[in-house]
Parts: sequence; C-alpha cells; structure tokens
Amino acid sequence: MPLASEPVRDIESMYHRKDGRVLIEIKLSSVLQLFNSFDPAPFYEKEIDTAAEHYIVDTVRDFPAKTEFKILIFLPPAIVVSDEANKIMPAIHNHFQYKMLVADRRFRARFRFGRWSLLIGLTSLAIALVSRQIVATMYNTFFGQLLSDALLIVGWAAMWEPITVLLYELWPIIQTKRIYEKISKVDIEILPLPEG
Repeated sequence: MPLASEPVRDIESMYHRKDGRVLIEIKLSSVLQLFNSFDPAPFYEKEIDTAAEHYIVDTVRDFPAKTEFKILIFLPPAIVVSDEANKIMPAIHNHFQYKMLVADRRFRARFRFGRWSLLIGLTSLAIALVSRQIVATMYNTFFGQLLSDALLIVGWAAMWEPITVLLYELWPIIQTKRIYEKISKVDIEILPLPEG
C-alpha cells in the first residue's frame, strides 16, 4: 500500500514507451528461459514458458485495445547473435498464432453448443408455456396455480444455459483471441543486456 505522501501510479506509467508503442521488456540469462522445457517440439515451435506468456498477455490485456506494443528481449551480449536468439521472434509469433487458433476452435465449439442449447431451451420454454396454459384453464385451484407457476419457472430455467453461453461466455473468448492475434503480429527486437 503506498504511503499517504506517495502519488498512486497508473498502469501506463509502469511501462516504457518508444515511438508511441508500449514496450514489453523481458530480460533473460539464456534463450531457453523463454521456452517450456518439457515441450518436445523443435526449438522454433516450442511453447513459450507459462510465466512469460502470462506476462505478455496480461500486459496487453491491461491496456486499451488500440494500444500498440513492441516486445524487447534482452539477452547476454554473447547470445544476442546466436542461431537460437534469431529463432525467438518466429517462435513467439508461432506460439501466439497457435493460441489464437485454439481460442478460435473453443469459440466455435461454445457457439455451436450455445445454438443447440438455445434450440432446446426455446423448445422447453414453449412446451412449458403451453402446459402452463392447459393446467391454468383445467385446474382453477391452489395446486393448479402452483403447478402452473412451477411450469413457468421450469421453462425459463431451461433458457439459463443458452443465455449464459451466448451472452456471457463467448465475449471473453473473443477478447482473448484478439489479444493472441495482436501478440502474434507484434514487433520483437532482440537486444544485449545493458552492462551492470
């Protein structure tokens, strides 16, 4: 918690900018630090380390959608010109393109599920409303009214899942997909670590 005399800093003040772009700076002692060591894929297709991925994604997510970014990877000077260092840029782009495709597949699967659940929900609601009308006209008693109201509740409860999926679950997937797409095209520069 900041002291009373310290001004509260906003998120943008915590990042450097260059040419109007927010810099995402990552300092490494070796190229392998950036990658998931358990991934058996060839080097340039390896998964990015989870902590590095979260740092990049969370940074992009913290800013408005129109913000431009640049990733700066700092390595020891002897490693900057190595073959492994030259493969960092395509590896990061490949990783986030893959994540974008996974998010797209997840979106399509949830959308398909949402459509089917909407069809089932609307059918259930229609049956419940017709049944309610029949019960209300045939049984004009307390228990008839109770059953009639129960059918109405059941009908609307059947709409809960499609409404949840189509109105609330799809937007976070779309937002995440856009973030992955943005990162998959971001400029990346490999620089030597500053002395000291």
